[in-house]
Amino acid sequence: MFGCLVAGRLVQTDAVRVSGEKFVFQLTDPGTVKHLVVFLLGTEPFPLGAGGAVYFSLPDMSAPGGGQEWQLLGFITNDKPSAIFKISGLKAGEVGAGSHPFGMMAASSSSSSVAQVGVSVEALDQLAQQTPVSSASVSTVESFAQFTQKMLESLYNFACSFSVTQAQMSHSPTETFIPSSCILRWYENFQRRLTQNPNFWKS
Repeated sequence: MFGCLVAGRLVQTDAVRVSGEKFVFQLTDPGTVKHLVVFLLGTEPFPLGAGGAVYFSLPDMSAPGGGQEWQLLGFITNDKPSAIFKISGLKAGEVGAGSHPFGMMAASSSSSSVAQVGVSVEALDQLAQQTPVSSASVSTVESFAQFTQKMLESLYNFACSFSVTQAQMSHSPTETFIPSSCILRWYENFQRRLTQNPNFWKS
């Protein structure tokens, strides 16, 4: 039902059902993983009204006898059948046992060279109440473009709220007045360049 992909590796489709509607992938050499993608294979959808909470588990070798600590990365659903997560910023010891649906079922297999990716099938209303770790989110070109557009619109609207006609201008030697058409022209040029190349501002 699920697939897991790490850049530079083969796609994994060998998730093991560990309990009920909970599935786990083994991820070797986790220190080399920066991002991973979890997705539906397309062979079987989630049950109606359900989705998958995606967890990542780094071995906590500092705990007595070792252990697995799970962190919520995010979600996949029938409407959003894949998601990419940033793993490089996650650290063991930040989330305690019991704050995830996998319990200690995988603790005996903990190893410094093996991490785990878990998918727990849960009701959509339950997923909506959970908060993923912020460091696992990946900034996409689309979200950056949306943020930039909103920021530009905010600047333009804010500047225009102070606009006055030439007849309304009062003499003020310390003030510099800029025509609102200049800001609008800059806004349109910036939007055009952002559409052509979302990373143009880096050059």
